Amino acid sequence: MSTKNTGVYLCSGCGIGDAVSMSSLEKIVTSEFKKSCRTHACLCGDEGLEAIRTGLAGGVNQVVIAACSPRAMSDRFRFNGTQVIRANLREQVVWSHPVNEEDTQMMAEDSIRIAVTEATKSTAPEPTLEETYSQVVMVVGGGHSGLTAAREAAKAGYDVLVVERAPQLGGMAARWSKRMPVRPPYQDPQPNTIADLVKAVTTDSHITVKTGCTVTKTSGMPGRFTVEFSDGSSQTVGAIVMATGWRPYDASRLGHLGYGLSPDVVTNVEMEEMLGRGQEVTRRSDGKTPGVVVFVQCAGSRDPDHLPYCSSVCCGVSIKQAMQLREANPEVMVYIVYEELRTPGVAEEFYRTAQHNGVIFIKGKVKGVDSSLTVTVDDAFLQQEVLLSGVDIVVLATGMVPNSTNVEAATPELEEEKLEPLKSDINPYAAIKVVGTAAEPIVAPEEKLPEGAPILNLQYRQGPHLPMLAHGFPDSHYICFPYETRRSGIYVAGPVRRPMDMGEAAEDATGATMKAIQAIRNAAQGIALHPRVGDLSIPYINLNQCTKCRRCTVECPFGAIDETSQGFPIVNSTRCRRCGTCMGSCPVRTISFTNYTVDMLGSMIKAVNIPDETEEKPRILVLACENDAYPALDMVGIARNQFSAHVRIIPVRCLGSVSMLLISDALSVGYDGVMLMGCKPGDDYQCHFVKGSGIAKERLNKVGETLKSMALEAERVTMTEVSIADSARLPKVIQDFVETLDAIGPNPFKGF
Repeated sequence: MSTKNTGVYLCSGCGIGDAVSMSSLEKIVTSEFKKSCRTHACLCGDEGLEAIRTGLAGGVNQVVIAACSPRAMSDRFRFNGTQVIRANLREQVVWSHPVNEEDTQMMAEDSIRIAVTEATKSTAPEPTLEETYSQVVMVVGGGHSGLTAAREAAKAGYDVLVVERAPQLGGMAARWSKRMPVRPPYQDPQPNTIADLVKAVTTDSHITVKTGCTVTKTSGMPGRFTVEFSDGSSQTVGAIVMATGWRPYDASRLGHLGYGLSPDVVTNVEMEEMLGRGQEVTRRSDGKTPGVVVFVQCAGSRDPDHLPYCSSVCCGVSIKQAMQLREANPEVMVYIVYEELRTPGVAEEFYRTAQHNGVIFIKGKVKGVDSSLTVTVDDAFLQQEVLLSGVDIVVLATGMVPNSTNVEAATPELEEEKLEPLKSDINPYAAIKVVGTAAEPIVAPEEKLPEGAPILNLQYRQGPHLPMLAHGFPDSHYICFPYETRRSGIYVAGPVRRPMDMGEAAEDATGATMKAIQAIRNAAQGIALHPRVGDLSIPYINLNQCTKCRRCTVECPFGAIDETSQGFPIVNSTRCRRCGTCMGSCPVRTISFTNYTVDMLGSMIKAVNIPDETEEKPRILVLACENDAYPALDMVGIARNQFSAHVRIIPVRCLGSVSMLLISDALSVGYDGVMLMGCKPGDDYQCHFVKGSGIAKERLNKVGETLKSMALEAERVTMTEVSIADSARLPKVIQDFVETLDAIGPNPFKGF
């Protein structure tokens, strides 16, 4: 690479020049750092951009822009691959602090020092490219979701491989007589078009179908997955969409609702099969036409002893089946007993039509069904028990269970050394405790391993399964990346991701397919997937210093790092999301990125001017997650609210990337306190990198020992959970910490 020539550009617009001295900022750049510097009244305007381009034409090959937040104007400040570093003078300095005050000026000056130091210690990354990449999308599952995904990928011009374990395509959708309405006026059941979709897939020249086949092994990474199949064949694919669908909850566990006591107590899936025969529905016990049919909603759902969640579509299915029964036989009395009816949006029209057509709805909880089919209901309106007798058929609306494993196959036997990491990764919130330079055994959660064989049989250090949440749904960031899994390039769609109807599943499959195509294209360019889309850097590991402690391979949320036969870590480049959790985990600072290193962060921390304790100007380091905490701090300024000018904010990719050595470094140079701002951990986590903030919290438990050895108070370091919606409370959070530090007193290391 050519010699680095950094140009610094200051913007005085948006009130910046009215609030701080621009000449003082220029002096810091030219005198302290010996860099070229230019101030413009509107850098994002055409003239300002032209000034930057002129500098680039004159030999500048790295740009520092001190203006608005890096989250603003990113498209304007993009210059053909030139590395751009941003200093946030607008939102986090002049808009959130009093104008023309000494503390505000000092904050602006330190922001310049931090940004220019980052530029000094950072190098623009080059893409890591392999020789060949596959453009094939593999879809696992031949139901409605999988077939939709295959068609969408084929229409986009990609070759598709569909793998279905059953002898024929169609999945659960093929068992449906009719479907809930998806077109106006949303009042009547509509024809099931799954046969048309199957035909479209099987006649598409871009799509290859394997039926009666399963995946036996998946290795590699996005762009270069090597997949082996039960028929003995293998293929390289670029990305994977797992659309393995759902199965009904095991009704044999619902004896209290009559299942197994009488053949005339059936599930909603069994009722669907009865409706699909094209004949009049009759009782199983005697073949007679039913006069009274009772649907029991939430049969085993929203129940901590069974399925604790709502399957969301059962109400619509029962309404559909009730209307079909009434259409076939207007004399039949149909009751739907519900606790809460879920008919969102246009489904309300469907519900009203059923009422108009004579379906009777009873709000209450079914307490039991006996062998004579007497249904005992705790009626919510009458506030008393009601007995429904003379019932001919009881239909239990059982919920949807995701097919995240192949329950028809045996659960594999795993060696103990592979079993523990798998348990930890299936439950991503288990504590990973580390002491010294060697990892302690991982604390295994109470949850058992999933029943059945893994769908993809991943050849990852963390085991063969996709990481999943407590109820078997594959783990994803449900707010920001709904199709995401914690295995890069592998996406989930349809009811295996969450309960949904066929219309929702089609939309879901389309979204997952778009993400799969993005994964293929990004892999071929050597750039990261979400959330750091476009990042070219990957972790570099200095094996000469590596102690083989395994922290990086254990803590990586995405299984991007494997181990060689000698125990050294090896990075699978396109699996990596560039979160930096591996960097934060390394006790000897041997892992880094070209544009993000422990040394860079440490130098940025040390670049801040620490006043003498006699000046009574404490300095507080805030390490803020770039995904939630940092934009929340921006919004404090956008709202023109204010927070303490004693803080110095450094954004980090994720709190998981923060080495605890940085905290001791900060305190040793005189910072009075350190605040880590990260995302909410737990089952409904908000961390874009899944468990980075949880890992940081666990690491922070060890910092007390370090502080004790430094004769410093444990209260000088704190961690707070911040969502992107928490901007209103942040000024008080910061002020409370300032007051805590004021009560403790100055850091005794000041001046050393």
